[in-house]
Amino acid sequence: MKQIFDNATHEDRWQAVETRDNRADGQFVFAVKTTGICCRPSCSARHPLRKNVLFFDDVAAAVEAGFRPCKRCQPDKQAPEQQRIDRITQACRILETSSEPIVLAELAAQVAMSPFHFHRLFKQVTGLTPHAFQKAVRAKRLREQLTQGEAVTRAVFDAGYQSGSNYYQQADAVLGMTAKQYQQGGERTAIAYVTGTCRLGQFLVAQSQRGICAILLGSDAQALRAELETLFPHSTLTVGDTQFAGQVTQVVSFLEHPAQQFSLPLDIQGTAFQQQVWQALREIPVGQTASYRDIAQRIGKPQAVRAVAGACAANKLAVIIPCHRVVRHDGALSGYRWGVARKRQLLEIEAKQLEE
Repeated sequence: MKQIFDNATHEDRWQAVETRDNRADGQFVFAVKTTGICCRPSCSARHPLRKNVLFFDDVAAAVEAGFRPCKRCQPDKQAPEQQRIDRITQACRILETSSEPIVLAELAAQVAMSPFHFHRLFKQVTGLTPHAFQKAVRAKRLREQLTQGEAVTRAVFDAGYQSGSNYYQQADAVLGMTAKQYQQGGERTAIAYVTGTCRLGQFLVAQSQRGICAILLGSDAQALRAELETLFPHSTLTVGDTQFAGQVTQVVSFLEHPAQQFSLPLDIQGTAFQQQVWQALREIPVGQTASYRDIAQRIGKPQAVRAVAGACAANKLAVIIPCHRVVRHDGALSGYRWGVARKRQLLEIEAKQLEE
């Protein structure tokens, strides 16, 4: 979060004080010349007059200038919000280093919180429930073990699955294929694809056994197929049949009319973090935009702005996962995997459809 106010003007800081923005806590303090007190931006005390306010990067600088810390908001102590985040960070480290599942009550007790409050705060900060986070950690371990050539049975147990049956019940969701296939680079996975033209230019729609796994946009069908090969290097690519071509019609309709519902199954493959970002993107209403910073805050990771941009760039499902609705903090259009001009076109299409 610190980066938000690193280069902020005094007026930006004053606005944070006026709105009692707790995101600014720990990034600067304001001092009141008439009282000799310095406070957090979120302090609940009555606002002073702007002409009586000075800003300092930290409490130490304010104290050196002759001000004393406010007894109400206690800027010289760690912010309550940061204390809570630190507890969740501690819980994440516990989950990442534990070789066995940990029940909610036990995990909450280890960070001195009630199960109910801990569960709510954990999801608020990480975007996942503790149970879902544990599943993501196990899946990551399994992928790492298999990639390193570990035997499947050994990898399953080392990743934290309590039994083979426990793993195989979740295998499809964890890897999108069997462990053996994953270990061999997914060589036996089959992906069907269809190319064509729509108002956005050339498109390619690809489908695995689980659902639509790629929607690519461009200006050349051969280039799109080459991109698909890069995205799924160990899969067998085949031209889709008539039945699949019929489903592609629904995809094209959505590409040209993003305000409508999309009901086809999706095969969304990505890391736990990417999944969080992509879910947040899908929650941006049609015709609206959000900044990378907004998305980072929504998933509870305000410092991960660059990582959010990376997740947007890794999106393989154009329009379905609407990374075109993400703009710079000042509202200007930023980069887009399939071209800024196409990004502008999509936003214009959505704006027009809302007016109709």
